[in-house]
Amino acid sequence: MHIEFRHLRTIKAIHEAGGLAKAADLLNTTQSALSHQVKGLEDQAGVELFVRRSKPLKLSAAGTRLLRLAEQVLPQIEATVAEFTGLRDGHSGRMHIAIECHACFEWLFPVLEHFRRDWADVDVDIRPGLAFDALPALMKEEVDLVVSSDPEDIAGVEFIELFDYAPVFVASKDHPLAQKEYIEAADFRGETLITYPVERSRLDIFSQLLIPAKVEPAAVRQAELT
Repeated sequence: MHIEFRHLRTIKAIHEAGGLAKAADLLNTTQSALSHQVKGLEDQAGVELFVRRSKPLKLSAAGTRLLRLAEQVLPQIEATVAEFTGLRDGHSGRMHIAIECHACFEWLFPVLEHFRRDWADVDVDIRPGLAFDALPALMKEEVDLVVSSDPEDIAGVEFIELFDYAPVFVASKDHPLAQKEYIEAADFRGETLITYPVERSRLDIFSQLLIPAKVEPAAVRQAELT
């Protein structure tokens, strides 16, 4: 027996309307088309689905069984369609975010609170384990977006500027360099530099200051936490 969703909708509509004419109006079809559909379904089942001379039209035992099936299946189908529609329109689903910019956590979490109020059906999942491999993860579609301070020319990836920022030098208040108004590349000679564990080319201190000046610190230590 071949049962389609339209068959289940037909059984449910006839049961609710009490007759073919009203059910046809509910389903935006003609009474003759609906009658033909019911006849075809009964031919497949080998039994009558309705008590023909009853008013309003009543379901037979077999028809009642199909009605129970319709009441189970159709709400699940409608819920799935609504979920797919929400996913398509961006109103629901799960958004995976990877963050390369460690300092971005300070402003991102308050922003996400506003986002959750406006998009309550979208779950936000921050993937901290991908902090140092965020862009490769994006290319593999393991995450949906990356918050980064280092835009790259990557085919198929669009970078949207959020705001400007200024790198900040941090040292102990007792360190001699802490007394300077600004820091130059030469100041790092003989100093131990602490950075995040990423490639030098992706660290502003190297790409924007030390490498152009051809200055190498006395030592470089890496730390994941600040």
